[in-house]
Amino acid sequence: MIARLWSGLRDRFLASDPGFVRLRLGVSAVAGIAIAVLALLPFGLPLTTTIVGAIGAMLAAFAVSDPEPRDQAVTMLLGALTGAVALTAASLGTEVPPLDSIVFVLLIFVAVYAQRFGPRGTALGSIAFFLFFFAMFLQTRLAQVPTLLLALVIGVLSSALVRFLLLPRRPEQELLRVRVAFRARLAAVVRTAAGHLASRSEDPSTTALDRAVTRLHECVLLIEDTAEDVVGPASAGRLRRRAIEVELAVQGLTGSVRQAAEEALPADTRSALVADLHRLRSLIERDPRDLPLISATEEFSRMLVEGSRLADRAAPGDQVRRAIAELAVADVNAQRIAEHDLSAETEPEPEAEPEEPTRAFAYDNQTRSAIQAVVGGGLAVVGGELVSPQRWYWAVLTVFVVFVGASTAGATFVKGARRLGGTLVGLFGGVVSALLVAGNVPATLVLILLCVFGMVYMSRVSQAVMAFFITTMLGLLYSLLGTFSIEVLWIRLAETAVGAVAGMLAAFVIVPVRTRSVMLDDVAATLEELREFVVQATVLLSGKDNVSIIALSRDIDRSIAQVRTTVEPLTHPINVSSSRRDYGWYVLSGLETIGLRARHVAARAQPGLLADDHGLREVSGRLIAAVDVLLTAVRAPGEAVAGSLAAPSGLPPAAAAADAQQRSVLAGLEQLDGAVVALGRAFGATA
Repeated sequence: MIARLWSGLRDRFLASDPGFVRLRLGVSAVAGIAIAVLALLPFGLPLTTTIVGAIGAMLAAFAVSDPEPRDQAVTMLLGALTGAVALTAASLGTEVPPLDSIVFVLLIFVAVYAQRFGPRGTALGSIAFFLFFFAMFLQTRLAQVPTLLLALVIGVLSSALVRFLLLPRRPEQELLRVRVAFRARLAAVVRTAAGHLASRSEDPSTTALDRAVTRLHECVLLIEDTAEDVVGPASAGRLRRRAIEVELAVQGLTGSVRQAAEEALPADTRSALVADLHRLRSLIERDPRDLPLISATEEFSRMLVEGSRLADRAAPGDQVRRAIAELAVADVNAQRIAEHDLSAETEPEPEAEPEEPTRAFAYDNQTRSAIQAVVGGGLAVVGGELVSPQRWYWAVLTVFVVFVGASTAGATFVKGARRLGGTLVGLFGGVVSALLVAGNVPATLVLILLCVFGMVYMSRVSQAVMAFFITTMLGLLYSLLGTFSIEVLWIRLAETAVGAVAGMLAAFVIVPVRTRSVMLDDVAATLEELREFVVQATVLLSGKDNVSIIALSRDIDRSIAQVRTTVEPLTHPINVSSSRRDYGWYVLSGLETIGLRARHVAARAQPGLLADDHGLREVSGRLIAAVDVLLTAVRAPGEAVAGSLAAPSGLPPAAAAADAQQRSVLAGLEQLDGAVVALGRAFGATA
């Protein structure tokens, strides 16, 4: 019982943090703070100065996220300079009010606008804003600036020591951990499929199966993000192809299992299939470095033999056996690439095109969000002053937090609600924690470090949980500074509410960016990626040129991921309109189907595979026309669509293809066309 419980918890942990990326960030933040505090103790500096050094170490670990170590070092250096300016300005502002509130509000615009410049812009904006905030929180003075800057530099250097020497990112180990997590998720899919097939109910639920497949897809994308640092760009491209083949094999397995579960299979056949699935799971759960051992086992060979059996009349369960064999082969091929074994690869991978540079000045959704944040910050200053003239900056902090990463009014509303909920729970956490360790400095410091770890570890997962840890940590800081009281924490909650309302008001009134309009832009971007994919796939399949459509299929996946983030305010339970929730889910599920079909085509397509097939021209032409009609409908919502989505007529070209691989690719294109037609209903474009 205990072993099974421990195994389940371990699997959930691996699935929640593949590669231990968040764990490493959390431990790095805590270690950086500890080193900074120990380094500052011999100087005998005041407690507030030591806290600034700890905050500098925390921000350097938390905010800097450039992909390359050299870029990280540059960002940390620029962050120290930016933080020094922010500390100086905040210390000056506290002595010359209302300069502090004016600079703080303007800093919101800079920090939110800087997000357009990628990880470095986001990091520098966040470091400047939070150091300004903590300087006001600690009530620093201009005379303290030299020692504050010393503490900041030591904090950043401590974080750099942890990042580059003590706990550096090791891509080889990270990829291995991600692969282990991938196999855990793959095993979870097979285990869920076995349970689904073994179910004796008339209508077994597929929710768990769908959830397992979705988690596997997320892990595959994480493998691809990590792979290029380990296996190189060319091999990473091959790994993308093999990873897509694994996903498709999983889709084939789950589809055949669903179909078999609905059939009246003989009891012994059903039991044998379930046993085969458990046998496959036992192989998948092996260490991925045991690749030669796995592929040489008797179980592996038996799966291939059973899956390749061809009989005049199909036996019950043959589809499941074939799907098991295809998944086993796809998994082994993918693991070979990860182990730098290219013996089974024959095609060179084209080089990826360079990315377009970001425009420094442009009026877009990011700029409008920055303008809204400034207005919201101004409202927060006024409202915050009414609540507490000494702690109005809490309200401005909330405005900044709800606008970071939020590009629509709906997203701002959801983040504001999460922030307020997390703060309310954290209020009680701060009270309880401060009362438990009152007067015990070592215990208070330990709890503060635990809160820092929880904040960093959960920052990419849950805004509400992160707000809980922040509020609890601040309650402990008040206790450490000797200013703790329940009244202060209630003021903290009231200021958070003021800031959340100010941010929402600005988002909905000042040049509002509606969720639907941004969703339409993101859907249009996805359809443009899809159109390019179809065009290039046609070029590849017709033999005109050897282009990389694997990379294009991943561009579609990432565009869909952006849509998933954008439509969250529509699909979130906080949205009281069921029709809007259903609409958001319909659009998202339609796009995810398109992404799946595109991956199917990308994995199967070979140069010149359909060079002499007239069906390719028919299917791709109809598909491109359908995408163009849908693009018109998305870009001009509410207007009459010039043209309609063409429904196929006659015998499908895939049915006339002689070769199995040709049929598979043509069928994938036809299914992609069907997915586009289905999505068109959401935007008024019908077949």
